[in-house]
Parts: sequence; C-alpha cells; structure tokens
Amino acid sequence: MLAWPGFELRVALRFLREGRMQTVLIVVGVAAGVAVVAYISALISGLQSNTLNKTLGAQAHVTLQAPDDVVAPAALPVPGTTVLSQTQPRAQRLRSIANWQALVPLLEGMDEIAGVSPMVSGAGLALRGEAVQSVALLGVDLDRYDRVVGLRSKVVSGVARLAPGESVLGRELAQDLGLRAGDRFTVQTGTRSESLRVTALVDLGVKDLNRRTVIVPLRAAQNLLALPGGATHLELTLRDVWVAQDVARTLRAQFPYQAESWQENNAQLVSALNAQSISTGIIRGVVLAVVVLGIASVLVVSVVQKQREIGILRAMGATRGQVMRVFLVQGAVVGALGSVLGLALAVALIAMFTRFVRGSDGLPLFSIGLPAATALQVALIATVCGVVAAIAPARSAARLDPAQAIRI
Repeated sequence: MLAWPGFELRVALRFLREGRMQTVLIVVGVAAGVAVVAYISALISGLQSNTLNKTLGAQAHVTLQAPDDVVAPAALPVPGTTVLSQTQPRAQRLRSIANWQALVPLLEGMDEIAGVSPMVSGAGLALRGEAVQSVALLGVDLDRYDRVVGLRSKVVSGVARLAPGESVLGRELAQDLGLRAGDRFTVQTGTRSESLRVTALVDLGVKDLNRRTVIVPLRAAQNLLALPGGATHLELTLRDVWVAQDVARTLRAQFPYQAESWQENNAQLVSALNAQSISTGIIRGVVLAVVVLGIASVLVVSVVQKQREIGILRAMGATRGQVMRVFLVQGAVVGALGSVLGLALAVALIAMFTRFVRGSDGLPLFSIGLPAATALQVALIATVCGVVAAIAPARSAARLDPAQAIRI
C-alpha cells in the first residue's frame, strides 16, 4: 500500500519538476495575483485609515446636545374641521444640556465610550488692532478635550495650556491676526469681551477649521456666551469608531437629547469608504478567479501530458483517491509557492510607494503597511484557490483507465 502523504507529495513534486517551464510560469502568475491583492488591500486600508484620522482628528465620534426648540401648535385640530394656520420655525438659541454634570459619569461608565468632554460652543469676533475675524469659540476642559481629539498632538507652536485668560488658536487664524504664541488679542461676543493670551497654535487638519477656531477654558466660554455653568455639547470618543451610529441610536433612546454620530455628519465620506471597500473586494475576487483559472489550465495540460505515468501508477496499485490527491497537492504547492513570492513582491511595492510617492511637502502621502494577519489571510486564500483549481483536473486524472492510459 502506498502511504499518504509521502507518496502523493513525492509524485506531485516530481511532476512539477518535470514541467519546469509550466511550473515557473504558473507560480509567477499566482505570485502576481497575490501581490496585487495584498498591495491593493494595504493601499486601500492605509488610505481609509489616513482619511479617518484626518476626518476624526478634529471632531468627536458622537456628539450629544440639547434638542431643538420647536413651536407648539396653538390648539389641537378638531376632527372634521378645517384649520388655516401657518407655523414658522423658531430661531434656535444657545442652550445648555440639562443636568450635564450628572450625565457625564453615566456616559463614562458605558463600555463603548472611552472619553467624554463637555463643551460650550458659540460664535464671536477675534480682534487685534485693525484686524477682525469671525471665529468659532470653543470652551473646553483641556485634559478631557485632549482625550477626545488629541489636541496636544496637533500643536505646531507653543505649549497647549488653558489657564484663566489663555487660549489656543488655529494656525491660519493666528496668521490672519498676526499672532504668535505669547501674544494677546481680544474675543468679543455681543456685549461681552475678554483679553486672551495665546499659548499655542494648532493644526486641526482642515484649513477652514484652523482659520476660525479659538479654544478657551470652559468657564471663560460660559461667561462670554452668557451660559453660566452650562455646556452646549458633550463630545464622546469611542473605543471603536465604527459603532458610533449604534451608540448614538442607544443614547437617543435613553436620554431626551440629540445624539449625532460622525457617520451622520460625514455621510458622503462614509459612502466613499464603502465604495472603496466594495471596489477592493471586486478587484480581489477577479484576481483570484484569474489565479484559479490559470492553475486549473496548467494542471489540465499536465493531466494530458502525464496520462502514461498516471496509468503506470494505477497499475502499480495507486488508488483513484491517491491519484486525485497528487494533483490536489500540486495545486496546494503552486498556491503556497506563489503566495510566498507574491507577499515578498507586495512588501517591495509597499516599500517603493513609501519611498518614492511624496506629497507637495516632500513627505509620504500616507503610511501603508502589510499587517501579518492580512498577509496570512491572502496566503491562505491563494493556497485554497490552488487546491480548488486542482479539483477538476484531479478528478479527470482519477477517472483515467490504467490500460488505456499506458497504451497512449
């Protein structure tokens, strides 16, 4: 009895060595397919990660705020009567979230939430000499806000501090006002104003935000916006950004507040990311289909070429199952060798992208890498595809009649 798996492996390797040119070509074909799949996966993953980091770098994953003011109807309509009325929407005023101090520890106790930052947000004017700029005033607790958006990591000049009378400005706004770290300017909101010293300039990743953002202590914003002890928003950061919509839905059901996820605020971005993922999946599917067809075509030719050898093996006692496994092993070996070579090629392509593809500032556009989990997944898929591609040729070989095969 010919023992498994030594017999099948030896015969499969011998068949592959005898058809060296065919083997080399199909291994190179598999390697090219694996390299394309791995490189595209790494590229799209890096692009999406970079896009998300830039998008979410200056905003919370979930934002909680007080519900909008609505106009109640003067009277309920009576059935069977016609009422002619016109209701105009109510102008929204700056309002605080009710009992936000008690709400913060409840939110921090939820498993999905990594950080909570109360905020007072409103409009104002920044003045320095003759320069006047319309700004968005953000009052925050610096340590809490830093856990949400990583503000300290965005500092380009100075040291971020928010003691009373201090502020942090967007880089473009400071340039428009002619300010540097240590300079003073005035913030005015309605009838109130306050002189502030700039402690740091930050780059929030979006020029429009940099041009209009002034960050001040929470108490200072409460005073400037006439909202003593209040908070207009609670900004939440999550452990997993992709559960933001579910968390927002849960918060809306539990509390009488508006809760918006970053997906709802960036619907077009989410659609683009989904389109990228779908496109990547289609490309991977097409490439793997080509790999399967390539392996199958080579093994079909191999079955025709090796009919005499297959007949001799059957005459020596090899079973149909053993003959079938010989070709399945060939498919697995070709898939495995192509996977190793393809992953090496993908790593080289990633290194070339990182080294030579640069932005206008001379820095890499974004960082990409090939995680071990992704590399292992691609290699396993390619090996499985090799086995799947060998099924039809293997069955064809197993069905050969030994006597007829030897006479050929």
